[in-house]
Amino acid sequence: MSTTTAASKSSARIHVQKFGTFLSGMIMPNIPALIAWGILTMFFIPDGFTPNESIVTIVGPMIHYLLPIIIAYTGGHMVYGLRGAVVAAIGVIGAIAGSDYLIAQENDRLLEVWLAAGNAEDKFSELGQVHMFIGAMIMAPLAAYSMRWLDQLWENKIKAGLEMLVNMFSAGIWGFVLMMIGFFPVAWLVNGVMSVLSSAVNWLVANNLLPLTSIVIEPAKVLFLNNAINHGVLTPLGLAQSADPLYNNRSILFLLEANPGPGLGLLLAFAVFGIGAAKASAPGAAFIQFVGGIHEVYFPYALMKPALILALIGGGMTGVTTNMLLGGALRAPAAPGSILAVLAQTAPGAYVAVILSVLLAATVTFLIAMVILRSSRQADLEAEALGEDSFSSAVSQTEANKGKSSDALTGLLGGGAAAMPSGQVKAIVFACDAGMGSSAMGASVLRKKIQAAGFPEVTVVNKSIASLSDTYDVVVSHEDLMGRASQRTPSAVHVAVDNFMSSPRYDEVVEMVRRVNSSGSDGSAAAPAADPVPVAAGGAAAAVATTAAAAPKQAVAAATASADPVADEASDSVLQLNSIVLEGSATDRNGAITEAGDLLVASGNVDAAYVDSMHEREKSVSTYMGNLLAIPHGTNEAKSLISSSSISVVRYPGGIDWNGNPVKFVIGIAGAGNDHLELLGKIAEVFLDESKIAELEAATSPQQIRDAFGKVNG
Repeated sequence: MSTTTAASKSSARIHVQKFGTFLSGMIMPNIPALIAWGILTMFFIPDGFTPNESIVTIVGPMIHYLLPIIIAYTGGHMVYGLRGAVVAAIGVIGAIAGSDYLIAQENDRLLEVWLAAGNAEDKFSELGQVHMFIGAMIMAPLAAYSMRWLDQLWENKIKAGLEMLVNMFSAGIWGFVLMMIGFFPVAWLVNGVMSVLSSAVNWLVANNLLPLTSIVIEPAKVLFLNNAINHGVLTPLGLAQSADPLYNNRSILFLLEANPGPGLGLLLAFAVFGIGAAKASAPGAAFIQFVGGIHEVYFPYALMKPALILALIGGGMTGVTTNMLLGGALRAPAAPGSILAVLAQTAPGAYVAVILSVLLAATVTFLIAMVILRSSRQADLEAEALGEDSFSSAVSQTEANKGKSSDALTGLLGGGAAAMPSGQVKAIVFACDAGMGSSAMGASVLRKKIQAAGFPEVTVVNKSIASLSDTYDVVVSHEDLMGRASQRTPSAVHVAVDNFMSSPRYDEVVEMVRRVNSSGSDGSAAAPAADPVPVAAGGAAAAVATTAAAAPKQAVAAATASADPVADEASDSVLQLNSIVLEGSATDRNGAITEAGDLLVASGNVDAAYVDSMHEREKSVSTYMGNLLAIPHGTNEAKSLISSSSISVVRYPGGIDWNGNPVKFVIGIAGAGNDHLELLGKIAEVFLDESKIAELEAATSPQQIRDAFGKVNG
């Protein structure tokens, strides 16, 4: 029973996290618009620095129309690309108009009651507008998911030539339906929710109980549940207050979660009274949290000792109380929660209160944390002497709570590319599931950087994780695959990336090689491995396999790929002209995978079941590469379905959404052996050059596409 209950709680927490992350994904990209609106109010409203009757007319339309519409557009795009974005924007305008209609009706009713009581009409105070931020957050997923579902009903059932007509009219008609849904039930629902939430906040303020919100907010932050509270409740309410002259165009609600003081106080306490790795890393984490606004770096410190959450609550309550007493408030959300962002959004005349609230919150948290840390110091020292690493465990737990790895959290342990191998770097491997697509292109990009840095003795190869052996100095893999890769190569330095084409971690690897190989970069590298077997690899240094008798960490010899016409003919056979489509018909990621896979099947080199394996591969790790490129391919187990290597290219001029990333080129890959690797290397080089990407976008024939790939290093 207890196990079931724990699993249920964990599942509920994960769902709340995902909900909060989705809300954050709608709000965060539009923070620049909120900042622009905040600047407008800072200068041009009647209480601003430079009041202006003309420019102030922008304030109302911007918060009432523009901001909800772009939030809905962003949310729709996250779910279903441009198609989802457009219908979401149509739906939310209905919610905005519906809310205005409801408010107008209520004002008419209240005016009748007011006049019936014998009051003067000119003394009547109307209800203000309700801004549809929550409405946008409702309409976006509703519109996008329903549009995607409708499109799937007639997918592949439309006669050729009628696709655009059907797409335009279906989106327009469904957009109209969504507009009506927004006008009636959504507007009514949001107005009711805002009324309840506003009443609750006003009650807390009137009874001086607002500081009690820290009891919920501070623990929620440590468990990564704060986005749901902040963006789902506090931001919409805060924006409503900041647009209302009754609240002096500012809101204290923006500071309930964003105040960086509690996190700063906790980290300073560890810097003074902590031990081991936690003490050593705390000063750097404090800078990242306070100035960079990345609050998650202090979460592991709190999880080390859950009692420290009491210190965070105490600091949070102190900050809220200070702002309540002294009038501290912001004009718009401070995101990220950096002291710089907080000061930039501070309302006129509230700087002293806001700064004091941050300092006092940090001080109270520091003092409470000091007591807790000092009282348990002896036990902590004894545990450390026994080899227990509670800080590493806390970092791992924090990443588990977040649901994915984090560079900021990994950096607390000195992980990633900051780690150094024991000797010179001779062999680097880029590992992925199948070893035919992502790893090949990633290896090509990294290989070029390594060679450009002047280290030709360092080989960069690509392998599937299943074929890895513990004979490499450095292993580069996608962050979602790092755990599996490290199990097979425990003695290597592991580097995780989330972007195969332009990850900053590649530069860190180059710097690592430069530091540890500096004494041998004059050519005094170790001797080549015995019995090298050359493998084509992107027109640069080729991968070579070592014999089973080769010693661990033995250098892998480099071979130079041939540049003769035979290689070009091989590339042509891998990428046929009829496997290049200039205008894909798919509208989402899954459709694009199917479209690219069907071209591979049509080439005659791939079994139809291979397309299913491409979808299966995408479920485990995204094949988004960066720079407008995705390269879907099958799993390692599906190689038996490939009779000969084949590549397909589908261009989407309008772009499609690939898990929140824009993609215009989808390259399907089916690699039977290594004869496709040279072409992949050339493709990788093309997508590292913005001017060459522009050439691909401007290409008017399949031949131009293939020529663009073939001319690289040709």
